[in-house]
Amino acid sequence: MTNAFSDSAAHRKAALREAALARRDALEIDDRLEWDPVITERVLALSALSGNGPVSAYWPMRSEADPRPILEALHARGMPLCLPAIVSGAMLFRRWAPWEPIVPGGFGTLVPEPSRTELKPRILLVPLAAFDRRGFRIGYGKGYYDRALTELGPVTSIGIAYAVQEIEAVPDEPHDRRLDWVVTEREAIHCG
Repeated sequence: MTNAFSDSAAHRKAALREAALARRDALEIDDRLEWDPVITERVLALSALSGNGPVSAYWPMRSEADPRPILEALHARGMPLCLPAIVSGAMLFRRWAPWEPIVPGGFGTLVPEPSRTELKPRILLVPLAAFDRRGFRIGYGKGYYDRALTELGPVTSIGIAYAVQEIEAVPDEPHDRRLDWVVTEREAIHCG
């Protein structure tokens, strides 16, 4: 059963998601190609990435900031990596390394092959549609990352986005999980 607040928040999030994605989609490809390396350097400079991992990221789709160079650099440091996959309505994380095979995983994503070992990441690089400076995010509306952040227990979460995706305030609800960091081409915002 839903309540009026929940319905209202869902409608506001949908409108904010649509506007933020439109701003992101309108970015010039040349700008994104220039900014992705800046985002990579900012993420790699975070002290949270000085641990042993495993680190999970996402395979980019549409106009998302590209975390693949981050994964390549972390792999070169010897850090174990994984990518998320949705299986039976839940997000799990399968071991992966750069240049290993990936397969279609639904929702337009690419994921490691089902035979790959499952890992429990300690650091999550998270995609998002919109974010605020408190660390709340609007994703694509299915709640997979919020549930994963709850189920994984203590984990460092780092949202990756372009600055145009920032909004004043995400209409957060009790089930929403706050990110520890949001990194854009302009800055690394510590939210925790």
